[in-house]
Amino acid sequence: MKATVDKIRNFTVAGHTSSGKTTLCDLMLFKTKMVERLGSVDQKTSVSDYTTDEQEKLSSIYTTALNCAWNDHHFFFLDTPGYGEFVGEAIAAIHSSDAVLVVVDAVSGLEIGTSRAWKLARDRNLPRMIFINRIDRELADFDRVLNQIQEAYGKGVCVPLTYPVGKENSFSKVVNILTDKDVPAEIADQVAQAREKIMDAVAETDEKLTEKYLEGQPLTEDEISKGLAKAIAKGTLVPVFAGSSAKDIGVTELMKGIADFFPDPLVAGEKLMKDDKKLALKQDGPGMAFVFKSIVDPFIGQLTLYRVYSGKFIAESEMQNLSTREKERYAAIFITNGKIQTPVKEALPGFIVAVPKLKATKISNTLSTDAHASMFFEPVPFPSPVMSYAITAVKSGEEEKITAGLTKISESDPTIKLDRNDETHELLLRGMGDQHIHQVVKKLKNTNKIDVNLASPKIPYRETVTSNGEGHHRHKKQSGGHGQFAEVYLRVFANPTGFEFVNDVFGGSIPKNYIPAVEKGVKEAMLKGPLAGCHVENIKVSVYDGKDHDVDSSEMAFKIASRAAFKKAMQVARPILLEPIQKVKIMIPEKYMGDITGDLNHRRGRILGMNVEEGMEVVNADIPLAEMARYASELRSLTQGCGSFEMEFSRYEQVPAVVAKVIIEAYNKSVQEEVE
Repeated sequence: MKATVDKIRNFTVAGHTSSGKTTLCDLMLFKTKMVERLGSVDQKTSVSDYTTDEQEKLSSIYTTALNCAWNDHHFFFLDTPGYGEFVGEAIAAIHSSDAVLVVVDAVSGLEIGTSRAWKLARDRNLPRMIFINRIDRELADFDRVLNQIQEAYGKGVCVPLTYPVGKENSFSKVVNILTDKDVPAEIADQVAQAREKIMDAVAETDEKLTEKYLEGQPLTEDEISKGLAKAIAKGTLVPVFAGSSAKDIGVTELMKGIADFFPDPLVAGEKLMKDDKKLALKQDGPGMAFVFKSIVDPFIGQLTLYRVYSGKFIAESEMQNLSTREKERYAAIFITNGKIQTPVKEALPGFIVAVPKLKATKISNTLSTDAHASMFFEPVPFPSPVMSYAITAVKSGEEEKITAGLTKISESDPTIKLDRNDETHELLLRGMGDQHIHQVVKKLKNTNKIDVNLASPKIPYRETVTSNGEGHHRHKKQSGGHGQFAEVYLRVFANPTGFEFVNDVFGGSIPKNYIPAVEKGVKEAMLKGPLAGCHVENIKVSVYDGKDHDVDSSEMAFKIASRAAFKKAMQVARPILLEPIQKVKIMIPEKYMGDITGDLNHRRGRILGMNVEEGMEVVNADIPLAEMARYASELRSLTQGCGSFEMEFSRYEQVPAVVAKVIIEAYNKSVQEEVE
């Protein structure tokens, strides 16, 4: 590598699926002679989409680290999947980048993946550029898509820096708004308007420039260039580039824009760390880096990808994992283009590098060549899973293998979670959607040779009471020798604040040493309520009377008696079934609003409000968890892949009587079948 740190550009390529991100990345590698042959997604020769899974799907599933030398610069960039179920990959990439290039399809226009990429970049205050791609396609319309972008993100913010000449099949070149003098008449007005907006944005970055501009004095090329970079860094200007990655039109101009206007790795001076500490960004000194990705390579094992922020890392050395306080020794450091690995002697600020066989390093860890450093990078804010499956082994006895295999997979994909539900006793595999989960299951089979069954998980219903109830039970058993005797009287009350046990026994009718056994018996009975065998919650239980026997009473006898007394009290206290309610945020294009609201009514959902975010309609609703089992795939079907959603647990609510009847009947039937 010949480029100095000030000539390094580190950025993420993001956007909606099928907008041409990977084709653009492959083209940049080819144009810079990093590869001898232009890769193709359709022909399964893409440098970026190199895994078997991606080649089968003809779409990105994983983030790929790429790099290329261009003129006197060196680009380190991350090609990310645009499909919503693999959003964790894009989040980790943007979290570790200095800037974001958002790619938009000139036919489809603004989509959920576009808005997601924009929001992720904006939330981290990262400079952005937009590339409106595929202008050569039928029905492509640069002006329509530009208008959508400006309506969503700001007319004075998103301004063209290049403008297309022609459209669809007649698209032949792009005009540079600032430098080209030979502008076709049919776009002269648009180019003039865009130039004025750009100059306004440039002038606003500096008081002297503002004064000079208002006085009508022309700004120099250097002043314009520096002003543009400043406005882009502040986010007050997001340049829009036009082009076609398939025909290599407008891509050279885009790459020049990346080199000229995206920041170098040290320009910010410092980086905000965890606990509001600040890391001084320097070319020399101790290396500081952030781990954002982990790959399990079938040939070399674990491959850890990290971004260097300050200082340098030297090959054949050692570093400290500050997050685990463990030392890591390593031999080679690689810069990568997909599966192509090129060793380097040192990694400088802005580098994205891969190191094999690190033993104790995981995603979101902080690495340093200074063992005594005490700063930590903020962890990647991965989203919570939105879909769950109950997972079991096809062959009995492989449950531990499933857990070990999925735990390993989740280390490289933190959006995958594996939990055991204590209420339903199921092992749950949770992810971002059905395709995401099935991809994980496929990987489990390929790498661990384990076949699994997936099923809809049981809903963790709860039971409670709506009035007071009393119950009593005498447990008496004689079978030779000491017998068993205990008598317990209980009252049950509704108690919204949780569980409470009260000893209201007077006169010693139950000796104090047996009261804890009564409470234990109640708690055991609460694990399986009388309606559908669900956990009982939000009740107050009072023991107020009972009897014991000097010889035959025992803790076990009082536990048995209290369990039976509790069940009887529950049955007369008007028990009800409760279900978990999820707080759901749904993001969709406006044209699907009617379909979504109608669907929510069928799901017993309650719409709480609607608003617009990043050019997308947002519906906030409360929906029962039982109605969300397959929502990821059903939303995809309703919106042709243009919708996404987030959800989190909100509270428990009473199940409607009609629905509760079905649940209770199904439970009673299953109990009867077990008895038979």
